Amino acid sequence: MRSSRKNIRALITGRRQKYKTLMKKFLALIFFLASVTFAQASEKIPVKVLILPKFEVGQIKGDFPGEAQYYYEAFLDGGEEYEIPGGFEDNKLYVKNGVALYVTGMGKVNSALSTMAVLNDERFDFSNAYVISTGCAGGARDYAVMGDVVLATAAVDYDLGHHADIRDMKDKTATTWFHDKASDSVAEIKLNTGLIEKIYSLVKNIKLETTEFTKKTMSDEFDGAEWAVRDPKVLLGTTVTSDNFWKGILGHNNALLITKTYGCRDPYALTEMEDVAVSFAVKRMNMLDRYIIVRDVVNMDVFILNSTPENLWGDMNVNDGLASENSIESLDIFQTARKNNFAVGSIIIKAILNGEL
Repeated sequence: MRSSRKNIRALITGRRQKYKTLMKKFLALIFFLASVTFAQASEKIPVKVLILPKFEVGQIKGDFPGEAQYYYEAFLDGGEEYEIPGGFEDNKLYVKNGVALYVTGMGKVNSALSTMAVLNDERFDFSNAYVISTGCAGGARDYAVMGDVVLATAAVDYDLGHHADIRDMKDKTATTWFHDKASDSVAEIKLNTGLIEKIYSLVKNIKLETTEFTKKTMSDEFDGAEWAVRDPKVLLGTTVTSDNFWKGILGHNNALLITKTYGCRDPYALTEMEDVAVSFAVKRMNMLDRYIIVRDVVNMDVFILNSTPENLWGDMNVNDGLASENSIESLDIFQTARKNNFAVGSIIIKAILNGEL
């Protein structure tokens, strides 16, 4: 009997020891996993500046520059490359010394989805990052010249609302856009005025370049108008975003009306295909106060050099594309305008990295 009791006690004691040992191992595992999680969280890669160009012409460096190349060569060359789940095709996120760059793809859908994919990637810490949307654009006649660089103070959507066909209008010269108040919450967005004004004070006096051919053509096409013959400069203005690559005086007048309707502080200056979409993606990530738009003007929002919709976009297509030095639309200004964009953008990036903004 005593032997039996001793055996039971030994068994119970042994089980208690095993239980204690298992509990120690379990707690050690929990502590280890918690430590790993904490370490992973603390080891997120910090990003101070995220640059979002929309397309590149060829390679990311060393050839004819698209919207990304000058920025990549100056700030990202030799850095790390990351695949972004949900990003645009095979584009990489380039990261080096607190600067990141991602080519989003063109149009509202691509640019918004790419922006969200990058900002939601948990490997990176964007909690203090500034987002710079950069690229080329069409300039508003009577305000911008080719070669200008514009800091946007607002972005508005050209497509939302109601668009009529001029052939259905009684007044064949009227604007064809009609306001739809139901779209207001997603059709216009105003940027951080204080931030943009501070940036403008840093870059407004930068000397921008042009070409003799572009300057002469602007003067000839617009009859020597005062606004058309000046040298390029840094401007403040409103950018009008459309998935349509539109051109013409009716579209121009629509853009003027849209800008006025939404009460934008600065004049209509640009038309492009992404910025209002990127703006709302950034806003949903609570980063709108650190959002910057830097665009260079490479063509005009009206037809020049006797071009027409048919010969630009139809079967008679005679245009070599915006990036060609033989372009009917951008003349020979594209590369020069990209240099102008970088001259402005690089100062902004350095100011961010140096804690000046």
